[in-house]
Amino acid sequence: MATNSIEEALVKLLQRSDPLQGAKPVGSEEKKPDCPLCKDHQIIIYRVHEKTKWLIDTRFIDGQEVAKLSPESMVLESDYFAGKVCSPNEAKEWHTTYSKRCECVRQKKAERLMRASEITNDFKKIGFKDFLRRGKPQVISDAYECSLAYFQSFSEIRKDRANSIALLGQPGAGKTHLLTAISNNLIKKLNVPVLYFPYVEGFNDLKDDFDKLEAKLERMKQVEVLFIDDLFKPVKGKPRATEWQVEQLYAVINYRYLNHKPILVSSELFVDEIVEVDEALGTRIYQMCQDFTVVIKGDRKILNHRLARFE
Repeated sequence: MATNSIEEALVKLLQRSDPLQGAKPVGSEEKKPDCPLCKDHQIIIYRVHEKTKWLIDTRFIDGQEVAKLSPESMVLESDYFAGKVCSPNEAKEWHTTYSKRCECVRQKKAERLMRASEITNDFKKIGFKDFLRRGKPQVISDAYECSLAYFQSFSEIRKDRANSIALLGQPGAGKTHLLTAISNNLIKKLNVPVLYFPYVEGFNDLKDDFDKLEAKLERMKQVEVLFIDDLFKPVKGKPRATEWQVEQLYAVINYRYLNHKPILVSSELFVDEIVEVDEALGTRIYQMCQDFTVVIKGDRKILNHRLARFE
């Protein structure tokens, strides 16, 4: 038994000392990192010269504005150790290190938020730059300017009572386009979670599967920004709003109203018409959106871009 134990120990010792032991099979390759900058470590480390000036750097982290000191210039630590930065005698001048999150972290989070937003693939491509204003009435430019101003001021107003936006009126005038542009920019540039809820399709899905109802309504309450598209979309001029739909939506809006959580709302109805459907619900939406509301009305042949070619 002792001899066998000694022999087994010698075999293991030889295996550990064998340079081929554990070697990768011929033709195998190491998996390349997804990010060539940080090598998937998510952090990039730099070296800073002792005479470098430090500045206040303002960034958006998870939608919040954060200020911190940042060096005016820096070099990659990998270049420092490779001797590309200075001579060995000068190395002590580069003793200070500075690290920051790699851009890939923000990009990956934006991708996750976009997948969770339930915004369709076509809508994910929509932005402010591709919104058509040329040849349109002033109210279309007003809607564009209001939407852009809302996004630009979002970080300042997000905790206020009036932290939301509503684009109301004429169908086909670009209301959904502009609110989607806001949503995409909130996700991609500020890492703010947005949930897209098309009023008609959304409630049809919930009606067909009550098992999803509680979880979906809770998510609509808690998400940082809720985008309600085509609220109370009319059928033959009459708002589409059953008692059950109003009850469920009121619970969501009232929670967000009380907790100062922003909403983005598009509707073909005007403010008074929304209030007529349900006063408690409508007045809450109005108060939340009062600083960023545009009502689009006029000649449908001019305002509705889907009728432009027909003309």
